Amino acid sequence: MTEHTDLAERRFTSSDGLSLFARDRAGADGPARLPVIAIHGLTRNSADFEGVAPRITALGRRVVSVDVRGRGRSDRAPDPMTYVPPVYAQDVLALMDQAGIGRAILLGTSMGGLITMVLAAVAPDRVAASILNDIGPEVAPEGLARIAAYAGQKVEITSWDDAAAYARRINEGALPHYDEADWMAFARRTFREGPDGVPALDYDPDISAPIRAAGKDALVPDLWPAFRNLAEGRPTLLIRGATSDLLSPAIAERMQAEAPDLTRVDIPAIGHAPMLDEPEAWAAIERFLAEAP
Repeated sequence: MTEHTDLAERRFTSSDGLSLFARDRAGADGPARLPVIAIHGLTRNSADFEGVAPRITALGRRVVSVDVRGRGRSDRAPDPMTYVPPVYAQDVLALMDQAGIGRAILLGTSMGGLITMVLAAVAPDRVAASILNDIGPEVAPEGLARIAAYAGQKVEITSWDDAAAYARRINEGALPHYDEADWMAFARRTFREGPDGVPALDYDPDISAPIRAAGKDALVPDLWPAFRNLAEGRPTLLIRGATSDLLSPAIAERMQAEAPDLTRVDIPAIGHAPMLDEPEAWAAIERFLAEAP
């Protein structure tokens, strides 16, 4: 497949006045298809989709990958308590309005999947189909504890080698096949270089403020009704890392029971979360998008 790389940088404005950023790729020529909006996980940014977005555009779909507020090139929020999925969902709706997107297929990794569920609940006519990457309407406590242990915590990084080592330390359980070059590329996506040449994590440490405030209930509201609403009458694909500590087999099986039309694929030897360029993940996405609106 020939990858399509017609990339534009887009800025849009949230309802509370933040300047937010997205990578906007035009789809290859062909019949008009609904666009894909890609939403990343808690501490990541739109660069996470750089491996898969050009493949999707080659299928003829526009792909808009957002930097959620407080991450990447989007503004940091003055009020850290706005770092929550209902606000993020409103930001995505602002993006859709300002980018001229009436309906879309939503692709959400981890937190991005939570945002997808919330968005479908508040604006059901805007979501035509969804791809949930290693996330469900509840999360396993082991995975939540692991993420809470590092999100927003200060780290001592003095070089890109340090940044790559940090990326490996946090994520090697999920991506055991990565080598040194992969971890350096990962670091380049998740850190930014400061004016002094020293890398820094590319997100606002205060994104963890709502998690700390919620304590043991962090990130686990009852989203089962939102999930059922999302999956009812809409094509929905669930991609799960086979060794994920956030989306347990039990949660995935309940999702299938409550949404019998759900398509599920488990990615062997991958944890939380697949990067979506794994052969099994990409094959599932390609099949799903071929049949989606």
